[in-house]
Amino acid sequence: MSAAVLSTPTGSWDVERVRRDFPVLGQQVHGHPLAYLDNAATTQKPQTVVEALDHYYHHDNSNVHRGVHALAERATRDFEGARESVRRFINARSTREIVFLRGTTEAINLVASSFGQGLREGDEVILTAMEHHANIVPWQLLRERTGIVLRVVPITPSGELDLDALPGLFGPRTRLLALTHASNALGTINPVESIIKAAHEHEVPVLLDGAQAVPHLRVDVQALDCDFYAFSGHKLFGPTGIGVLYGRERLLEAMPPYQGGGEMIRTVSFEKTTFAGLPHRFEAGTPDIAGAIGLGRAIEYLESLDWEGAMAHEARLLDHATERLQAVPGLRIIGQAHEKVPLVSFVMDDVHPHDMGTILDHRGLAVRAGHHCAMPVMTFYRVPATSRASMAFYNTFDEIDRLAEALRYAREMLA
Repeated sequence: MSAAVLSTPTGSWDVERVRRDFPVLGQQVHGHPLAYLDNAATTQKPQTVVEALDHYYHHDNSNVHRGVHALAERATRDFEGARESVRRFINARSTREIVFLRGTTEAINLVASSFGQGLREGDEVILTAMEHHANIVPWQLLRERTGIVLRVVPITPSGELDLDALPGLFGPRTRLLALTHASNALGTINPVESIIKAAHEHEVPVLLDGAQAVPHLRVDVQALDCDFYAFSGHKLFGPTGIGVLYGRERLLEAMPPYQGGGEMIRTVSFEKTTFAGLPHRFEAGTPDIAGAIGLGRAIEYLESLDWEGAMAHEARLLDHATERLQAVPGLRIIGQAHEKVPLVSFVMDDVHPHDMGTILDHRGLAVRAGHHCAMPVMTFYRVPATSRASMAFYNTFDEIDRLAEALRYAREMLA
Protein backbone atom coordinates (compact mmCIF):
# COMPACT_ATOMS: atom_id res chain seq x y z
CA MET A 1 0.00 0.00 0.00
CA SER A 2 1.38 3.39 -0.95
CA ALA A 3 2.38 6.08 1.51
CA ALA A 4 -0.19 8.40 -0.07
CA VAL A 5 -3.00 6.04 0.89
CA LEU A 6 -1.59 5.66 4.40
CA SER A 7 -1.46 9.41 4.87
CA THR A 8 -5.19 9.74 4.08
CA PRO A 9 -6.50 6.28 5.03
CA THR A 10 -10.20 7.05 4.85
CA GLY A 11 -10.00 8.69 1.43
CA SER A 12 -13.36 10.29 0.59
CA TRP A 13 -15.30 7.77 2.70
CA ASP A 14 -16.88 9.50 5.73
CA VAL A 15 -16.71 6.59 8.13
CA GLU A 16 -17.79 8.60 11.16
CA ARG A 17 -20.99 9.68 9.44
CA VAL A 18 -21.74 6.09 8.44
CA ARG A 19 -21.07 4.83 11.96
CA ARG A 20 -23.83 7.09 13.27
CA ASP A 21 -26.29 4.99 11.26
CA PHE A 22 -25.44 1.93 13.43
CA PRO A 23 -26.52 2.53 17.06
CA VAL A 24 -24.81 -0.56 18.49
CA LEU A 25 -21.37 0.74 17.52
CA GLY A 26 -21.56 3.59 20.02
CA GLN A 27 -21.44 1.42 23.15
CA GLN A 28 -18.69 0.56 25.59
CA VAL A 29 -17.64 -3.02 26.40
CA HIS A 30 -15.67 -3.69 29.61
CA GLY A 31 -15.00 0.04 29.84
CA HIS A 32 -13.60 0.35 26.31
CA PRO A 33 -15.24 1.62 23.12
CA LEU A 34 -16.59 -1.32 21.15
CA ALA A 35 -14.49 -2.30 18.14
CA TYR A 36 -16.73 -4.76 16.32
CA LEU A 37 -14.49 -6.95 14.16
CA ASP A 38 -16.73 -10.00 13.78
CA ASN A 39 -18.59 -9.03 10.63
CA ALA A 40 -18.01 -12.36 8.88
CA ALA A 41 -20.18 -13.93 11.59
CA THR A 42 -22.90 -11.28 11.38
CA THR A 43 -23.03 -7.60 10.51
CA GLN A 44 -24.58 -4.82 12.54
CA LYS A 45 -27.87 -3.28 11.47
CA PRO A 46 -28.45 0.34 10.49
CA GLN A 47 -31.16 2.26 12.30
CA THR A 48 -33.37 2.19 9.22
CA VAL A 49 -33.52 -1.62 9.35
CA VAL A 50 -34.42 -1.57 13.04
CA GLU A 51 -37.15 0.95 12.28
CA ALA A 52 -38.53 -1.20 9.46
CA LEU A 53 -38.92 -4.16 11.82
CA ASP A 54 -40.49 -1.93 14.45
CA HIS A 55 -42.91 -0.42 11.95
CA TYR A 56 -44.05 -3.81 10.66
CA TYR A 57 -44.85 -5.13 14.13
CA HIS A 58 -46.45 -1.89 15.28
CA HIS A 59 -48.58 -1.23 12.21
CA ASP A 60 -48.70 -4.01 9.59
CA ASN A 61 -48.35 -7.31 11.45
CA SER A 62 -50.35 -9.79 9.37
CA ASN A 63 -49.83 -12.85 7.24
CA VAL A 64 -49.04 -12.37 3.58
CA HIS A 65 -50.80 -13.43 0.37
CA ARG A 66 -53.88 -14.77 2.12
CA GLY A 67 -55.86 -11.79 3.35
CA VAL A 68 -57.85 -9.01 1.71
CA HIS A 69 -57.87 -6.69 4.73
CA ALA A 70 -55.64 -3.64 4.88
CA LEU A 71 -52.93 -5.07 7.13
CA ALA A 72 -52.53 -8.19 5.00
CA GLU A 73 -52.36 -6.12 1.84
CA ARG A 74 -49.71 -3.80 3.29
CA ALA A 75 -47.66 -6.71 4.60
CA THR A 76 -47.86 -8.48 1.25
CA ARG A 77 -46.90 -5.31 -0.60
CA ASP A 78 -43.79 -4.80 1.53
CA PHE A 79 -42.85 -8.49 1.55
CA GLU A 80 -43.01 -8.79 -2.23
CA GLY A 81 -41.40 -5.37 -2.54
CA ALA A 82 -38.43 -6.78 -0.66
CA ARG A 83 -38.25 -9.62 -3.17
CA GLU A 84 -38.01 -7.05 -5.95
CA SER A 85 -35.27 -5.23 -4.01
CA VAL A 86 -33.28 -8.46 -3.86
CA ARG A 87 -33.86 -9.10 -7.55
CA ARG A 88 -32.58 -5.64 -8.41
CA PHE A 89 -29.62 -5.88 -6.03
CA ILE A 90 -28.22 -9.06 -7.62
CA ASN A 91 -29.64 -8.34 -11.10
CA ALA A 92 -31.76 -11.45 -11.45
CA ARG A 93 -34.05 -11.58 -14.46
CA SER A 94 -37.26 -12.04 -12.51
CA THR A 95 -38.61 -12.23 -8.97
CA ARG A 96 -39.61 -15.78 -9.90
CA GLU A 97 -35.92 -16.58 -9.45
CA ILE A 98 -35.78 -15.20 -5.87
CA VAL A 99 -36.70 -17.67 -3.11
CA PHE A 100 -36.85 -16.49 0.52
CA LEU A 101 -35.43 -18.94 3.08
CA ARG A 102 -33.85 -18.79 6.53
CA GLY A 103 -30.33 -18.21 5.23
CA THR A 104 -27.49 -19.52 3.11
CA THR A 105 -27.54 -22.87 4.89
CA GLU A 106 -31.18 -23.57 4.08
CA ALA A 107 -30.70 -22.34 0.52
CA ILE A 108 -27.93 -24.87 -0.09
CA ASN A 109 -29.96 -27.58 1.61
CA LEU A 110 -32.84 -26.78 -0.73
CA VAL A 111 -30.64 -27.33 -3.77
CA ALA A 112 -29.13 -30.50 -2.32
CA SER A 113 -32.55 -31.90 -1.45
CA SER A 114 -34.50 -30.78 -4.51
CA PHE A 115 -32.02 -30.60 -7.38
CA GLY A 116 -30.36 -33.57 -5.70
CA GLN A 117 -33.46 -35.71 -6.22
CA GLY A 118 -32.40 -36.02 -9.83
CA LEU A 119 -28.98 -37.44 -8.94
CA ARG A 120 -28.25 -41.15 -8.96
CA GLU A 121 -25.58 -43.44 -7.55
CA GLY A 122 -22.26 -42.64 -9.17
CA ASP A 123 -23.19 -39.09 -10.16
CA GLU A 124 -20.60 -36.55 -9.06
CA VAL A 125 -20.67 -33.20 -7.27
CA ILE A 126 -17.53 -31.05 -7.15
CA LEU A 127 -16.81 -29.03 -3.99
CA THR A 128 -13.67 -27.21 -2.82
CA ALA A 129 -11.44 -27.65 0.20
CA MET A 130 -12.27 -24.17 1.53
CA GLU A 131 -16.03 -24.68 1.90
CA HIS A 132 -18.08 -23.77 4.95
CA HIS A 133 -19.71 -26.82 6.52
CA ALA A 134 -23.02 -25.62 5.07
CA ASN A 135 -21.67 -26.44 1.61
CA ILE A 136 -20.23 -29.80 2.66
CA VAL A 137 -22.65 -31.54 4.99
CA PRO A 138 -25.79 -31.29 2.77
CA TRP A 139 -23.89 -33.03 -0.02
CA GLN A 140 -22.63 -35.70 2.36
CA LEU A 141 -26.21 -36.33 3.47
CA LEU A 142 -27.20 -36.64 -0.18
CA ARG A 143 -24.31 -39.05 -0.70
CA GLU A 144 -25.62 -41.21 2.13
CA ARG A 145 -29.09 -41.30 0.56
CA THR A 146 -28.16 -41.77 -3.08
CA GLY A 147 -24.55 -42.89 -3.39
CA ILE A 148 -23.28 -39.82 -5.24
CA VAL A 149 -19.54 -39.15 -5.36
CA LEU A 150 -17.95 -35.97 -3.97
CA ARG A 151 -14.83 -34.59 -5.61
CA VAL A 152 -12.83 -31.78 -4.04
CA VAL A 153 -10.73 -28.98 -5.54
CA PRO A 154 -7.63 -28.64 -3.30
CA ILE A 155 -6.24 -25.38 -1.96
CA THR A 156 -2.69 -24.01 -1.97
CA PRO A 157 -0.65 -22.82 1.04
CA SER A 158 -1.55 -19.22 0.13
CA GLY A 159 -5.23 -20.06 0.61
CA GLU A 160 -6.23 -20.05 -3.05
CA LEU A 161 -7.89 -22.79 -5.07
CA ASP A 162 -5.55 -25.05 -7.02
CA LEU A 163 -7.30 -24.41 -10.30
CA ASP A 164 -4.82 -26.59 -12.20
CA ALA A 165 -6.59 -29.53 -10.55
CA LEU A 166 -10.09 -28.46 -11.61
CA PRO A 167 -10.17 -29.72 -15.22
CA GLY A 168 -9.32 -33.25 -14.13
CA LEU A 169 -12.31 -33.34 -11.79
CA PHE A 170 -14.93 -32.95 -14.52
CA GLY A 171 -16.24 -36.18 -15.96
CA PRO A 172 -19.26 -37.50 -17.85
CA ARG A 173 -21.19 -37.93 -14.61
CA THR A 174 -20.41 -34.53 -13.05
CA ARG A 175 -23.79 -33.01 -12.20
CA LEU A 176 -22.96 -29.87 -10.17
CA LEU A 177 -20.10 -27.67 -8.98
CA ALA A 178 -20.78 -25.97 -5.62
CA LEU A 179 -18.27 -23.51 -4.19
CA THR A 180 -17.88 -20.44 -2.07
CA HIS A 181 -17.60 -17.04 -3.74
CA ALA A 182 -15.47 -15.82 -0.81
CA SER A 183 -14.07 -17.91 2.03
CA ASN A 184 -15.27 -17.16 5.54
CA ALA A 185 -12.12 -18.70 7.05
CA LEU A 186 -9.46 -17.25 4.76
CA GLY A 187 -11.06 -14.25 3.08
CA THR A 188 -10.14 -15.58 -0.37
CA ILE A 189 -12.22 -14.26 -3.25
CA ASN A 190 -12.41 -17.05 -5.78
CA PRO A 191 -12.24 -16.33 -9.54
CA VAL A 192 -15.78 -17.57 -9.97
CA GLU A 193 -16.30 -16.13 -13.45
CA SER A 194 -13.63 -18.34 -14.99
CA ILE A 195 -14.68 -21.32 -12.87
CA ILE A 196 -18.30 -20.99 -13.99
CA LYS A 197 -17.20 -20.72 -17.61
CA ALA A 198 -15.12 -23.90 -17.28
CA ALA A 199 -18.02 -25.75 -15.67
CA HIS A 200 -20.47 -24.66 -18.34
CA GLU A 201 -18.10 -25.91 -21.03
CA HIS A 202 -18.77 -29.32 -19.47
CA GLU A 203 -22.52 -28.53 -19.20
CA VAL A 204 -22.25 -28.54 -15.40
CA PRO A 205 -24.38 -26.04 -13.43
CA VAL A 206 -22.77 -24.00 -10.64
CA LEU A 207 -23.99 -23.06 -7.17
CA LEU A 208 -22.22 -20.18 -5.40
CA ASP A 209 -22.25 -19.69 -1.64
CA GLY A 210 -22.30 -15.90 -1.56
CA ALA A 211 -22.66 -15.36 2.19
CA GLN A 212 -19.27 -13.62 2.51
CA ALA A 213 -19.31 -11.97 -0.91
CA VAL A 214 -22.53 -9.95 -1.02
CA PRO A 215 -21.53 -7.55 1.80
CA HIS A 216 -18.29 -6.61 0.01
CA LEU A 217 -18.65 -7.14 -3.74
CA ARG A 218 -21.03 -6.14 -6.47
CA VAL A 219 -22.85 -9.34 -7.36
CA ASP A 220 -24.56 -9.61 -10.75
CA VAL A 221 -25.89 -13.13 -11.23
CA GLN A 222 -26.49 -12.57 -14.93
CA ALA A 223 -22.95 -11.35 -15.52
CA LEU A 224 -21.56 -14.22 -13.44
CA ASP A 225 -23.82 -16.62 -15.35
CA CYS A 226 -24.18 -18.77 -12.22
CA ASP A 227 -27.08 -21.18 -11.89
CA PHE A 228 -27.68 -20.82 -8.14
CA TYR A 229 -26.56 -18.11 -5.71
CA ALA A 230 -27.20 -18.30 -1.95
CA PHE A 231 -26.75 -15.64 0.73
CA SER A 232 -27.97 -14.57 4.18
CA GLY A 233 -29.64 -11.35 5.21
CA HIS A 234 -27.81 -11.02 8.52
CA LYS A 235 -24.43 -10.81 6.78
CA LEU A 236 -25.83 -8.05 4.54
CA PHE A 237 -26.72 -5.66 7.40
CA GLY A 238 -30.23 -7.14 7.57
CA PRO A 239 -32.03 -9.33 10.12
CA THR A 240 -31.22 -12.89 11.10
CA GLY A 241 -33.51 -15.70 9.97
CA ILE A 242 -33.92 -14.51 6.38
CA GLY A 243 -31.90 -15.53 3.35
CA VAL A 244 -32.11 -15.88 -0.39
CA LEU A 245 -31.66 -18.53 -3.03
CA TYR A 246 -31.35 -17.22 -6.56
CA GLY A 247 -31.98 -19.98 -9.06
CA ARG A 248 -32.03 -19.93 -12.83
CA GLU A 249 -35.73 -20.12 -13.69
CA ARG A 250 -35.55 -23.18 -15.93
CA LEU A 251 -33.74 -25.11 -13.19
CA LEU A 252 -36.17 -24.10 -10.46
CA GLU A 253 -39.11 -25.01 -12.71
CA ALA A 254 -37.72 -28.53 -13.06
CA MET A 255 -37.09 -29.01 -9.32
CA PRO A 256 -39.64 -30.59 -6.96
CA PRO A 257 -40.76 -28.73 -3.81
CA TYR A 258 -38.35 -28.72 -0.89
CA GLN A 259 -41.02 -28.83 1.84
CA GLY A 260 -44.78 -29.34 1.89
CA GLY A 261 -47.44 -27.24 3.59
CA GLY A 262 -49.40 -24.09 3.12
CA GLU A 263 -48.54 -21.37 0.62
CA MET A 264 -46.64 -23.68 -1.74
CA ILE A 265 -49.76 -25.34 -3.13
CA ARG A 266 -52.30 -24.60 -5.84
CA THR A 267 -54.83 -27.33 -5.02
CA VAL A 268 -54.94 -30.08 -2.39
CA SER A 269 -57.06 -33.20 -2.13
CA PHE A 270 -56.34 -36.56 -0.56
CA GLU A 271 -55.86 -37.90 -4.05
CA LYS A 272 -53.49 -35.28 -5.44
CA THR A 273 -51.77 -31.96 -4.75
CA THR A 274 -50.73 -29.45 -7.38
CA PHE A 275 -48.08 -26.91 -6.56
CA ALA A 276 -47.86 -23.14 -6.80
CA GLY A 277 -45.66 -21.45 -9.37
CA LEU A 278 -42.27 -19.93 -8.71
CA PRO A 279 -41.01 -18.88 -6.28
CA HIS A 280 -43.81 -19.83 -3.87
CA ARG A 281 -43.55 -23.59 -4.40
CA PHE A 282 -40.31 -23.42 -2.38
CA GLU A 283 -41.73 -21.26 0.43
CA ALA A 284 -43.93 -23.58 2.49
CA GLY A 285 -45.63 -22.08 5.53
CA THR A 286 -45.64 -18.57 6.91
CA PRO A 287 -42.35 -16.89 5.95
CA ASP A 288 -40.20 -14.54 7.98
CA ILE A 289 -42.19 -11.52 6.84
CA ALA A 290 -40.48 -8.97 9.06
CA GLY A 291 -37.10 -10.42 8.16
CA ALA A 292 -37.73 -10.07 4.44
CA ILE A 293 -38.94 -6.49 4.90
CA GLY A 294 -35.84 -5.74 6.98
CA LEU A 295 -33.62 -7.27 4.29
CA GLY A 296 -35.30 -5.10 1.68
CA ARG A 297 -34.64 -2.03 3.80
CA ALA A 298 -30.99 -3.07 4.29
CA ILE A 299 -30.58 -3.27 0.53
CA GLU A 300 -32.15 0.16 0.12
CA TYR A 301 -29.68 1.48 2.69
CA LEU A 302 -26.73 -0.05 0.85
CA GLU A 303 -27.96 1.38 -2.43
CA SER A 304 -27.99 4.84 -0.85
CA LEU A 305 -24.26 4.62 -0.08
CA ASP A 306 -21.25 5.30 -2.24
CA TRP A 307 -20.62 1.61 -2.91
CA GLU A 308 -17.29 2.22 -4.66
CA GLY A 309 -16.17 4.34 -1.72
CA ALA A 310 -17.24 1.64 0.74
CA MET A 311 -15.30 -1.06 -1.11
CA ALA A 312 -12.23 1.17 -1.38
CA HIS A 313 -12.38 1.87 2.36
CA GLU A 314 -12.61 -1.86 3.10
CA ALA A 315 -9.62 -2.56 0.85
CA ARG A 316 -7.58 0.03 2.77
CA LEU A 317 -8.69 -1.50 6.07
CA LEU A 318 -7.54 -4.93 4.89
CA ASP A 319 -4.17 -3.58 3.79
CA HIS A 320 -3.71 -1.76 7.08
CA ALA A 321 -4.73 -4.79 9.16
CA THR A 322 -2.43 -7.09 7.21
CA GLU A 323 0.49 -4.71 7.65
CA ARG A 324 -0.08 -4.10 11.37
CA LEU A 325 -0.72 -7.75 12.28
CA GLN A 326 2.25 -9.07 10.31
CA ALA A 327 4.44 -6.85 12.48
CA VAL A 328 3.25 -8.51 15.72
CA PRO A 329 5.93 -10.95 16.95
CA GLY A 330 4.90 -14.60 16.84
CA LEU A 331 1.76 -13.96 14.76
CA ARG A 332 1.09 -15.85 11.53
CA ILE A 333 -1.67 -14.91 9.11
CA ILE A 334 -3.57 -17.90 7.73
CA GLY A 335 -4.52 -17.22 4.12
CA GLN A 336 -2.55 -14.82 1.95
CA ALA A 337 -4.61 -14.88 -1.24
CA HIS A 338 -4.07 -12.12 -3.76
CA GLU A 339 -7.77 -11.18 -3.70
CA LYS A 340 -9.54 -11.10 -0.33
CA VAL A 341 -12.59 -9.67 1.38
CA PRO A 342 -11.63 -7.59 4.47
CA LEU A 343 -10.87 -10.52 6.75
CA VAL A 344 -7.69 -11.64 8.49
CA SER A 345 -7.36 -15.06 10.16
CA PHE A 346 -4.31 -15.60 12.32
CA VAL A 347 -2.64 -17.73 14.97
CA MET A 348 -0.05 -16.74 17.55
CA ASP A 349 2.73 -18.89 18.94
CA ASP A 350 1.79 -20.55 22.25
CA VAL A 351 -1.55 -18.71 22.53
CA HIS A 352 -4.82 -20.54 21.95
CA PRO A 353 -7.27 -18.56 19.80
CA HIS A 354 -10.01 -18.83 22.45
CA ASP A 355 -7.73 -17.36 25.10
CA MET A 356 -6.84 -14.66 22.61
CA GLY A 357 -10.49 -13.89 21.97
CA THR A 358 -11.18 -13.54 25.69
CA ILE A 359 -8.32 -11.10 26.22
CA LEU A 360 -9.34 -9.02 23.22
CA ASP A 361 -12.95 -8.94 24.43
CA HIS A 362 -11.85 -7.43 27.73
CA ARG A 363 -10.26 -4.62 25.74
CA GLY A 364 -13.49 -3.96 23.82
CA LEU A 365 -12.43 -5.86 20.68
CA ALA A 366 -14.96 -8.34 19.26
CA VAL A 367 -13.26 -10.98 17.09
CA ARG A 368 -14.12 -14.61 16.34
CA ALA A 369 -12.10 -17.60 17.57
CA GLY A 370 -12.65 -21.17 16.41
CA HIS A 371 -12.71 -23.31 13.31
CA HIS A 372 -15.28 -21.01 11.66
CA CYS A 373 -17.34 -23.99 10.43
CA ALA A 374 -14.46 -24.78 8.06
CA MET A 375 -12.71 -27.69 9.72
CA PRO A 376 -11.12 -29.00 6.50
CA VAL A 377 -9.35 -25.65 6.18
CA MET A 378 -8.02 -25.94 9.73
CA THR A 379 -6.85 -29.48 8.99
CA PHE A 380 -5.02 -28.29 5.87
CA TYR A 381 -3.10 -25.67 7.88
CA ARG A 382 -2.60 -28.05 10.82
CA VAL A 383 -4.17 -25.71 13.35
CA PRO A 384 -7.14 -26.44 15.64
CA ALA A 385 -8.56 -22.96 15.23
CA THR A 386 -7.74 -19.40 14.30
CA SER A 387 -8.60 -15.93 15.51
CA ARG A 388 -10.43 -13.93 12.86
CA ALA A 389 -10.82 -10.18 12.54
CA SER A 390 -13.38 -9.35 9.88
CA MET A 391 -14.19 -5.80 8.88
CA ALA A 392 -16.97 -3.80 7.26
CA PHE A 393 -17.24 -0.31 5.83
CA TYR A 394 -18.04 1.13 9.30
CA ASN A 395 -14.76 0.00 10.85
CA THR A 396 -11.92 2.43 11.40
CA PHE A 397 -8.13 2.44 11.24
CA ASP A 398 -8.03 3.25 14.93
CA GLU A 399 -9.83 -0.02 15.66
CA ILE A 400 -7.19 -1.91 13.69
CA ASP A 401 -4.44 -0.14 15.62
CA ARG A 402 -6.14 -1.07 18.91
CA LEU A 403 -6.27 -4.68 17.74
CA ALA A 404 -2.56 -4.76 16.97
CA GLU A 405 -1.71 -3.22 20.33
CA ALA A 406 -3.95 -5.69 22.16
CA LEU A 407 -2.33 -8.62 20.33
CA ARG A 408 1.08 -7.51 21.50
CA TYR A 409 -0.27 -7.26 25.03
CA ALA A 410 -1.82 -10.73 24.79
CA ARG A 411 1.44 -12.26 23.61
CA GLU A 412 3.34 -10.73 26.49
CA MET A 413 0.71 -11.92 28.93
CA LEU A 414 0.21 -15.50 27.67
CA ALA A 415 3.26 -16.58 25.70
